[in-house]
Amino acid sequence: MVQAKFLAVKQHILTKVDSGDWLEGHKLPSENQLAAVFSCSRMTARRALTELTEQGILQRFQGIGTFVASHKAQSSILLIRDIRQEIEERGHAYSVNILMQTERQVDRALAEWLFLNEGVSVFYSKLVHLEEGMPLQIEERYVLPSRAPHYLIQNFNQMTPHAYLCQVAPLATAEQTIEAILANEEQCALLQISTFEPCLQISRLTASSQGVVSFAKLLYPGTRFKLGGQLVFDN
Repeated sequence: MVQAKFLAVKQHILTKVDSGDWLEGHKLPSENQLAAVFSCSRMTARRALTELTEQGILQRFQGIGTFVASHKAQSSILLIRDIRQEIEERGHAYSVNILMQTERQVDRALAEWLFLNEGVSVFYSKLVHLEEGMPLQIEERYVLPSRAPHYLIQNFNQMTPHAYLCQVAPLATAEQTIEAILANEEQCALLQISTFEPCLQISRLTASSQGVVSFAKLLYPGTRFKLGGQLVFDN
């Protein structure tokens, strides 16, 4: 029953936002008000608001209230999550275009990232992830064959590379850099943006308990995506 009420609160908020009844900047009812409307505990209402905040749909300000966030898709800067799960949790349709699954030899720069010798062959995949039919992310990923020997035969329409690698080589550590760049012509075409639109690029190295697993470059259109996170400090 608690789970059903939690989902009811969450779905009510998503419906209001998606329908346009609650626009960007709209102030939501308080936790107490939501609890009264849905005959649930304040903790249940808080959980719904917290999860939607983590997904980038809402913004919360202590002592002020909870508001509808910008319509840009958002990922957490503090967590590494599956893009498919993020999109579906926003109540939107996920799809993917698989452009390439092959082997490649690493150049000097990539070899340094992966702690390999230049010229060593690794697995390579290139995909475009879409939200509601619009391109949201270009993912280029280099995977060590020793960590995921069956990587190239996976059907990434069914499971994202991130989700698959988390199964076969569970994530233990990650290192990433984030920078603003201008995409090249091919990337602009894939993301359906102009050559003047700034993009956000995340370069991410992931490792399991056995060592480095993959290096990924994730490219997002700046007008459709943002990174966010919330830290709570005990005073």
